[in-house]
Amino acid sequence: MKLRRLSLLALALLLLWLGGFIWFLRAVQQGADDAGAADAIVVLTGGTERVETGLRLLEEGVPSRLFISGVHPDSRLADLARGAGVDPANLTGRVELGHAAASTRGNAMEIAAWAKQRNFASIRLVTAGYHMPRARTELRRAMPGLQVRAHPVTPARLRADGAFRQPRNWGLLLGEYMKFLGAELGLSAFFGGKRA
Repeated sequence: MKLRRLSLLALALLLLWLGGFIWFLRAVQQGADDAGAADAIVVLTGGTERVETGLRLLEEGVPSRLFISGVHPDSRLADLARGAGVDPANLTGRVELGHAAASTRGNAMEIAAWAKQRNFASIRLVTAGYHMPRARTELRRAMPGLQVRAHPVTPARLRADGAFRQPRNWGLLLGEYMKFLGAELGLSAFFGGKRA
């Protein structure tokens, strides 16, 4: 009887985990949240096209401030701008770099400190779609009142034909789902919560 209860519990947990993964897959495929303006654009480094997307949004003019979190200590704004094909002269006074963060949890703390210092109540967050749920969880923990409008970027490897027939892409998504669960449970402080 005890073994049967354990089996049922294991099955229930497996179904709960699987249902959560299905929700996660749907969440990472959602487009940008266009509802309402934001005080600033925030980009989390760690993947292709994120900085370029943030700079493009800045060029569109609303909002007029951009913060890039988790920038390598040796990187400068001029380097990032040139890499994105943007004239660095047009960014003076509009873009700030955060060099302190080395994890998603660190990004959240860096962004929260930056936003509080400037009395910002809302941001447009640019990161990979698969990273968005975990980033939002960490931001909610670091600054509960901050409104986060998602602006996900889909990496080229997930846009390619046959992307979901590639085991490495499923590994990426499963790994990020497990990190998201850890963040939801408040465990990222123990496991490092590395960036995606």
